[in-house]
Amino acid sequence: MNKTKLIQTALVAGTLLLAGCTSHVTQKEKFSGFLGDYSNLTEVKTPSGNPVLRWIDPSFKKANYSYLKYEPITFYPEPQPTAQISKETLQGVLDYANSRMKPALGERLQLTDHAGPRTLIFRGAITGVNTSAEGLQFYEVIPVALVIASAETASGHRTRDTEVYFEGELIDASTGKPVIKVVRKGFGKQISNDTQKVTANDLKVVIDGLANDTKLFQSN
Repeated sequence: MNKTKLIQTALVAGTLLLAGCTSHVTQKEKFSGFLGDYSNLTEVKTPSGNPVLRWIDPSFKKANYSYLKYEPITFYPEPQPTAQISKETLQGVLDYANSRMKPALGERLQLTDHAGPRTLIFRGAITGVNTSAEGLQFYEVIPVALVIASAETASGHRTRDTEVYFEGELIDASTGKPVIKVVRKGFGKQISNDTQKVTANDLKVVIDGLANDTKLFQSN
């Protein structure tokens, strides 16, 4: 193979790798089943500019509600600790999520323990916590750098993203039907390889972003 064809092949391979770079929204194969129906979700931007998948009932009006019943965020399904992500890290993320999300929602509607009239019920779940090899950057898609990056990925030494997946919904307490659904993927701090331990502090930025967008969310 001559030099020109080698470069062309490398660039094609680079383009294919870029096409498979880390997605910033949850892909269908990552849907957990927590929400049941995902058919009407569309990609939108949050107030802070993060891409999420969301659905809002066309008839939903915030003025129809005065109270919110908060059901604590859970794991769905129950996660299995790994060598990188311990049980303590998982529990720390869950505890932090509840400590941030409950007051954030309480700024929008008065919290209540009863599912009565004019009440929304919040249900949420952390559906995944994991690490994945960082997607190739554009400047890496040149023949030599592409070979190096591929070798780093194969050996486990490539920088890795930390990811948290969240699914949540607001339900009309009177009808029992969802009025808002959200599926969100967030990125924590990067780690240097596939053996570095992930801590709850590495992932708190994801929960902070979720809570802040909850406070800023505007609806009719």
